[in-house]
Amino acid sequence: MRLRHFHILLSMVASLTASLALAGNELVSSRVRGNGELNAPTLEVSAESAYMWGSLANPNSYEVAAQFITARMRWGTIERNTWLRGYNQVYLLAMVEPILRGPENLYYGISAGLRYNFVQPGSRFIPYVSGGVGLGWIDSHADVFGAQGQDFTFNILSAIGVSYEVNDYLKLSVGALYQHLSNANQTDPNPSLNLFGPQAGITYSF
Repeated sequence: MRLRHFHILLSMVASLTASLALAGNELVSSRVRGNGELNAPTLEVSAESAYMWGSLANPNSYEVAAQFITARMRWGTIERNTWLRGYNQVYLLAMVEPILRGPENLYYGISAGLRYNFVQPGSRFIPYVSGGVGLGWIDSHADVFGAQGQDFTFNILSAIGVSYEVNDYLKLSVGALYQHLSNANQTDPNPSLNLFGPQAGITYSF
């Protein structure tokens, strides 16, 4: 995967956010108050786990157990009573991913991106979509066919799911995750890795 693909992805995400995000300064809770006002959390911290399987052309049957710690900050709200009602967030996450099956043993890195949360009046269920890009390191084995060609590796993360708001501060979430790993053609061949799987997590809102 070439570096220009990352630039294209970032431009698309930025365009989506610009169309969705309206500035807001409300505090603390994503729940709708009695006056119908949307109050999105200013800051959230999440712990999430995923189990992913490799597919799409790589000859190795990868299985990866991923752990994420994510900080999210609110960046605008939409308070119109449409299906787009909700709030946008920017996020930064750290990941540690033991490779349970595959040539390598461990991947770890960071990612930054955007998440949009769809909030309807009176509902504790909050669907979301997210996407981001980052970088990381893997114990590569260039001598193994289909293994990663070098330790330094870029990543793309995207997810879709739903959160359940237990109370003003605590949310539980389940969803589906896609991850792409590639060294942006710094080696030849460049055997990229595509991973898919379920994800679950817990979030604390400030």
